[in-house]
Amino acid sequence: MLGLPGDPVFYALLVLVLGFFFFCYLLLRRTLLSFREGQRER
Repeated sequence: MLGLPGDPVFYALLVLVLGFFFFCYLLLRRTLLSFREGQRER
């Protein structure tokens, strides 16, 4: 396809990075939603 290296370590790192970004995205979204509800209650 794109000439990616057939290295298992490369794919393991790729999955780790993608999972890390997904986790950060969920964490940010949750804090933003709770922050908005906290402002709404005032």
